[in-house]
Amino acid sequence: MNAAAERWPDAERPEDISAQPSGLMDLLGVAAMLLDAEGRIDLWSPQAEALCGYTAEEALGRYAAPLLVHEKHWERVIKKFAEVLETGESWAGTLPVRHKNGTTRLLELRSMRLLDSAGEHYALGLATDSPTIREVERDVALSTRLISQSPMGVAIFDTELRYVAVNPALERMHGMAAKDHFGRHYREVMRSQKFAVPEAAMRQVLKTGIPMVDHTTIVARSPADPEHEHAWSISLYQLEDPQGRVLGLAELVVDVTDRHQAAMEASQARRRLSLIADASARIGTTLEVEQTARELADVTVPALADVVTVDVLESVLDDHGEQRPVPTDGPARFRALALKAAYPTEAVLAADPPGHVAAYDADRPATECVRTGRPVLISHAEEADLVRIARDDEAAAMLARAGVHSYLLTPLTARGQILGFLGLARAARNPLPFDEDDVAVAGELASRAAVCIDNARAHQRMRTAAETLQRSLLPDDPPRLPGLDVAYRYRPAQATYEVGGDWYDVLPLDGDKTALVVGDVMGSGIDAAATMGRLRAATSAFADLDLDPAEVLRHLDKITSGLEHYIATCVYAVYDPRRTQCHIANAGHLPPVLVRNGKSPELLDLPTGTPLGVGGVPFETTTLDLGPGDQLVLYTDGLVETRDHPIDERLETLLHLLDRPDRSLEETCDRLLHELRRPDDPDDVALLIACTHPFTDSGRHPRGGSLPAVEEPDDDRAPQGDR
Repeated sequence: MNAAAERWPDAERPEDISAQPSGLMDLLGVAAMLLDAEGRIDLWSPQAEALCGYTAEEALGRYAAPLLVHEKHWERVIKKFAEVLETGESWAGTLPVRHKNGTTRLLELRSMRLLDSAGEHYALGLATDSPTIREVERDVALSTRLISQSPMGVAIFDTELRYVAVNPALERMHGMAAKDHFGRHYREVMRSQKFAVPEAAMRQVLKTGIPMVDHTTIVARSPADPEHEHAWSISLYQLEDPQGRVLGLAELVVDVTDRHQAAMEASQARRRLSLIADASARIGTTLEVEQTARELADVTVPALADVVTVDVLESVLDDHGEQRPVPTDGPARFRALALKAAYPTEAVLAADPPGHVAAYDADRPATECVRTGRPVLISHAEEADLVRIARDDEAAAMLARAGVHSYLLTPLTARGQILGFLGLARAARNPLPFDEDDVAVAGELASRAAVCIDNARAHQRMRTAAETLQRSLLPDDPPRLPGLDVAYRYRPAQATYEVGGDWYDVLPLDGDKTALVVGDVMGSGIDAAATMGRLRAATSAFADLDLDPAEVLRHLDKITSGLEHYIATCVYAVYDPRRTQCHIANAGHLPPVLVRNGKSPELLDLPTGTPLGVGGVPFETTTLDLGPGDQLVLYTDGLVETRDHPIDERLETLLHLLDRPDRSLEETCDRLLHELRRPDDPDDVALLIACTHPFTDSGRHPRGGSLPAVEEPDDDRAPQGDR
């Protein structure tokens, strides 16, 4: 820390500064005494009095040796005194001096010859306490070594934040020699805007005197290493002299790049774990392939990528549920399921939209990914890479304009089977390329999503099989019915739920009678559909015996009791057109609706009975007289039950919708389904409406027309279609 003169600007050199007491001189307490050629004390300073105990009056005019030195040292002291006066050479050393109180003090002494205007010689002695000066020297040496050898960067500033001193460590950090710092302002050296923060902190410390330890961590590049970012922790404290005068500021700089990187990596690891935990909660909320793919895209953007695509091999969505092996050569065909971007970007237009099927040749990253079952990482995507990634040259140009610079594909693999791939891209707003950590996280997300997609596929296969079975068990169009018109519908549960066990039947009986049946097996899936088929077959067999409805239900109850884990509800009615009577019994089912011609609809107050399979409870038959145009509406709970509304409220809505006698039966069925069903309803529905008309022995209407022709089945009707 030399060359101090160079560190002072011209306007503030020491001679231009008003005198200030020296803290160092005060600390040392330097005493001055002047001896004439005879060795008598001629001048005596106040510091000498403090050091030796004698006042000026007691010391002046007396010989110094007898006053201050023990007798055994007189010869040595007088000899040195004579040499100084004779030769003019200064002498320095330590000397035991006798204090007035009788004690001895070891003083550090400097003696030199002075010449006055008269040509007389004098000896000037400057003395200070030897232990004190040794302590100061030790402190200075320790401070110098501590600063110069410290691995921390140390800088000393004046009150105007100009560099006064820097240590070698800070020279290395800044890539500048110490002399290039001196006299320059902090921001002249540290020019990045990021260093405005520590500059403000410096001014605050100068103002308040309160130190700031590890107050600021700056991440920036320095001239010493312009290619890499470094992190520096900065501590600041004020410098004062013993009188409390502010001298300036000290800055301690520690390179904490490794610690910063470790903290960043730990933070990234926490974010990745959070992302994976988030994925566990958000992916696979339904048993629908497309929805699962969208959920995967929602989780991934923007946490991991700017743009994400989810594509599966077209064979994965085969209608028969069987996946064909990935071809080992030639193109692979993919169906896009999901596409999402973190912000509006042209890269979205370059990707295949959901539902689009595209074929990619063997040299494309997508095909390579599904054939090898390994991720494809293109950390820094060049123009040639974008051409391989995109579907065509125009799409590649879009990716380039969007700033796509890094690309990652990871396979969707579940239970050893490759289903497709997850495609991730980073564009201009995210300058970081994908790395191996990103590959690991993307693989974890893709693995979780793939299992959910595979579960959805398996569920869809089972659902399709159950629905096919159930439709095959529902009745075909019945023959013309004496004195009765009927309309019916069957709606399966929606895609994300299992098929239920609802059924209906219309059975022509002897004596021009007709049996009307609606039932609901509790449960879902193939087992429920199979149970429904067994009950329907049994109902048909018992109906042919011309049994009372209550007796039919008793036999069905006995059969259901033998079916493990299943119970069912059922309404069984027999209409006799000759007597215009309807005999009806209920086994735990919702009440039918009777719409008499010209009157308001009403719920039939029937003995409810217990569900089939409970056993041991008798059923009762109720007889109703029906007139021409009266309608009987049978339905399952899927038509009216919801989680959001009380059942009484929903039944009132049903009655209100039926209060339109001018509609045909087909229109009434469609209206009920449209008004009461929602796309996401979890239960299936069976609906049967019968309307009486005058009966003749010929089985025709009285006006001579034949029974109404049954319309061709459409998507809402069953069994062929949904009828």
